[in-house]
Amino acid sequence: MSQESRKVYPDGDALAKAAAVELNRMAKECVAARGIFTLSLAGGSTPRKLYGLLGSDPEFRDFPWEKTHLFFGDERHVPPSHIDSNYLMTSTTLLSSGLVPAPNVHRIRAELPDANVAALDYDVEMHEFFTQEMRRDGFPRFDVILLGMGPDGHTASLFPGSKALEEKDRWVVANWVEKFNSARITFTFPVLNAAATVLMLVAGKDKTDMMHNVLVANRNEHVYPVQRVQPVNGAKIWMLDEAAAERLPQTL
Repeated sequence: MSQESRKVYPDGDALAKAAAVELNRMAKECVAARGIFTLSLAGGSTPRKLYGLLGSDPEFRDFPWEKTHLFFGDERHVPPSHIDSNYLMTSTTLLSSGLVPAPNVHRIRAELPDANVAALDYDVEMHEFFTQEMRRDGFPRFDVILLGMGPDGHTASLFPGSKALEEKDRWVVANWVEKFNSARITFTFPVLNAAATVLMLVAGKDKTDMMHNVLVANRNEHVYPVQRVQPVNGAKIWMLDEAAAERLPQTL
């Protein structure tokens, strides 16, 4: 069963700080219990703030980076130096601190000409890394997966109406997104739903209406891709700023 909860913070900065504190706590617990912490990163403005804090704030200098392995939940089909690259955003915030050992960063090779080859390449790397005891029902059990939500209700690069929404076997796929006329490389729902914890980081007034649709108007439905994130024996924690939560009731 998936456990779903919600926390609201005054603004995006407070949200990022709370997420950093939560990640630090969970990382230490996982390392103490099993000697490793697996974390899947997300793109977007709120994660950018989060990664900046983790890379520069002295409060988080004791984060167990030596035992932490970073993966990417999705990526644009662009080189790592491209302005739209999630890897570039992570590199210029968290990774530029030098705190994370290079071998612990598992990047999607999105510069490959064929997005399908890039997806398969990452799928193979993940299969090699996640041993059988690190899987649940055949899928990698991340300690934490960070996700955001777009104004259209997409998460990772799982967009409304796209083919990857129905993928049930593969871990990583190239997903053609019609409105961008391009492919994205993305984790599939079985991977997202095998996680121990999914942190949904959502901030901004442009998310207000969709948050209302997801958590109120269409609650307990699968109208939008983000609603299909339902970790099996895991937790889904919404971390929102007040702008995103403006149309939500105090309790759900």
